[in-house]
Amino acid sequence: MAKRSNLVNERKEMHLTQDQLSTKLDIATVTLRKIENGSGLSNELAVKMANFFKKPLEYLFPDIFLLDFDTKGSKRNNPA
Repeated sequence: MAKRSNLVNERKEMHLTQDQLSTKLDIATVTLRKIENGSGLSNELAVKMANFFKKPLEYLFPDIFLLDFDTKGSKRNNPA
């Protein structure tokens, strides 16, 4: 699991602890800790967090929402 540094940085820029942010989002602190460390989360919670920080999903959760456009790999796996 990769740490979601953008999410952590946004929280810290707002001077919020994990406990404070989890209270504002109405989730358990342990849940937030797991999310920051790369665990999965629901689409609903991802959107809630993006709205809270006023940041795009792709920015906060690049491991989930960014697509890999590796065309060379695709051609290797799917010869024409």
